[in-house]
Amino acid sequence: MQRKLRLRNRQDFNRIYRGGKSFANSQLVVYWSRKPEVEQFRFGVSVSKKLGNAVVRNRMRRVLKEIVRAQTDSIADHTDLIIIARKPSVSMSTKELERSVLHVLRKSNLLKPRHSRQPQR
Repeated sequence: MQRKLRLRNRQDFNRIYRGGKSFANSQLVVYWSRKPEVEQFRFGVSVSKKLGNAVVRNRMRRVLKEIVRAQTDSIADHTDLIIIARKPSVSMSTKELERSVLHVLRKSNLLKPRHSRQPQR
């Protein structure tokens, strides 16, 4: 994950939690807030101690960051977002977790619309 795409400030996290919107499924919660002065999106991850020890939490962070990094082109610009992992996400495979991340991003309208090419006649 590029440094400029990361959320690291406590003030940024608090601003998004207080003033942002959220959507959740059983595995993940996403909070987001529009920020016009940011050229791309910025992203943060939160993993509670309830999920497991440091090894488990760091693995979840790495996997979630990699999933978002792979979707960089399809996530809406001018947005700050935080993904919070819930307990069921620990036992999921990377593919299942990727589907879950895409689900919460799609439902919260944070994915760019796809432009399908129609064959010209």
